[in-house]
Amino acid sequence: MKSRLIVPVLLAALVAIPFGTTAAPKAEAVANFTLTDAEGKAWKLHDQKAKAVVVAFLATECPMSQGYIPALAELNAKYADKGVAFVGVFPDSDLTAKQLAAHAKEFKIPFPVFRTEDDVAGLLGAKVTPEVVVLDGDFTVRYRGRIDDLYTARLKQRANVTRADLALALDELLAGKAVSVPETKAFGCPIPATARKPAAESVVTFYKDVLPVFAAHCQSCHRPGQVGPFSLTSYKDAAKWGELCQEEVKAKRMPPWKPAPNALLAGDRTLPSDAAAILKKWVDQGMREGDPKDAPATKKFTDDWAFGEPDLILEAPADMTLAASGPDHFRVIVFPTNLPEDKHIVAMEVKPGNPRVVHHTVQLIDTLGIARKLQTEAEAAAKANDPDRGPGFPVSMGFGFLPDPAGFLGGWAPGMLPKKLPDGVGQRLPKGGDLCVQFHYHRTGKVETDRTKVGLYFAKKPVTSPFVSIPVAGLFWSIPAGAKDYKVDSSWRLTEDVTLYRLIPHMHLIGKEIELTATVPGGKPETLIRIPMWDFNWQEQYELKEPRKLAKGTILRVRGTYDNSADNPNNPSSPPKSVKLGEQTTNEMCFVFLGISASGPPLQLLTPVFGK
Repeated sequence: MKSRLIVPVLLAALVAIPFGTTAAPKAEAVANFTLTDAEGKAWKLHDQKAKAVVVAFLATECPMSQGYIPALAELNAKYADKGVAFVGVFPDSDLTAKQLAAHAKEFKIPFPVFRTEDDVAGLLGAKVTPEVVVLDGDFTVRYRGRIDDLYTARLKQRANVTRADLALALDELLAGKAVSVPETKAFGCPIPATARKPAAESVVTFYKDVLPVFAAHCQSCHRPGQVGPFSLTSYKDAAKWGELCQEEVKAKRMPPWKPAPNALLAGDRTLPSDAAAILKKWVDQGMREGDPKDAPATKKFTDDWAFGEPDLILEAPADMTLAASGPDHFRVIVFPTNLPEDKHIVAMEVKPGNPRVVHHTVQLIDTLGIARKLQTEAEAAAKANDPDRGPGFPVSMGFGFLPDPAGFLGGWAPGMLPKKLPDGVGQRLPKGGDLCVQFHYHRTGKVETDRTKVGLYFAKKPVTSPFVSIPVAGLFWSIPAGAKDYKVDSSWRLTEDVTLYRLIPHMHLIGKEIELTATVPGGKPETLIRIPMWDFNWQEQYELKEPRKLAKGTILRVRGTYDNSADNPNNPSSPPKSVKLGEQTTNEMCFVFLGISASGPPLQLLTPVFGK
């Protein structure tokens, strides 16, 4: 079937192009258009003398656009002497020449970049950033879509690239062949429409209705300097990203909250239905600005420590340098406490030095010096020009050694606020013990540095109830290749009374769902936590609103589901392989760690239950 591009009168017309077939697309040349570079110089399409022109649509605030710049730079270098010209187009009418030049310098973009107020994206049929359009020497569209198949949805990566679409299209075009796959779906940040037709009765406005929603539910991350890739504090920014926000809310990806509805859990970030309805109506009505006088008082955020100055502030011994491109990086950094006496931790706060790259952390107490030894060995073997360099040592997913579960201190994710344990409860930090922090680092498309701090708060009153973490494990040995719905189901009995404060579910890449239930003696099963759509990129520590007593004899049942089929884009193996229990990226796990207070030894608190 043929599809037609609707072209603005201002920029002339494209003619029908048959996409999605293996035959060479029959198309007429794109009308000439003009772009303006950061210095105000004009660039006309039909003045170019090249065998092919790659027009890459990019955005300064889109993390996927930023992340693909190194890949585009490599392709530009590869095809430069083959008669292929690369250009970057930023379809943002608010972008200034100074901002464009600064972005190109910061991300080291090696090809010309342009800004435009005309609908060049509409002319070429691009809908998101990043998206590329390939024109031949006659300025006819021969390919449009993604750069490669790394992403299966917005911000959702597969383990490896399996098809380099742009490179393959260029190779076929330069060889005089028809492009076998002339159009693919690109994932990224939507390109805002240049014109909107608001509803006849626009009653929802930014200042009066939408800004309070963003302040209450979004700005903790989406404000300048924080982990959100763009800000939602001004009308200009909100209107630019409004459609994307609506799409993410509708898909329940934002605000990020993975557990199924559960009255036990604190900190639920799910957007209330009435707030979601306001956002939808605002977008549907054309995202009207309204009167600034209707704006609520500006919400105040503090970057200070949540509970005041910590009793002990630990800082990474040096900057961690993260390369511009590559898979996400996992690294363990050791923070020596050098304490002359035992302490009890009642609260902990993680302060990333660079929120743009610190996706989440997991903390652990190491009293045996194993992590310190691994760090020393890694630093001795490191080279000054290593792409990822700094203190600590790289790991696949765990800590590089089998840790004592009792030493787990929980984790941190963006937007998570620390919570203090009640008086009389604390986690023992032995004198001289090391705090080990496992970092999950995201890349941004340019070289970044980070130097994180961790604040510890110690008990001021005697601790009578030791706080520990115990793992409720789903037992299995291996998950067969091709298994689309593999079930893990294990039950454990508590050997004494405990008090539950927090839960930390943990799986790896092919996990689909995880659930923990508790059945107290004489009672019915109760779900403590269920994550119906597991996402390794959003692992969190979930606090209970109120501590929960679990009596001796309570049955804790953990159930997990895995997809080890070829249909799972997160599968690290293609074709699928048998996946064994283990800490490596290609292994799997099934745990729910419980943060509890108890009197007995942690490893003796659970006994297996055979049979259901």
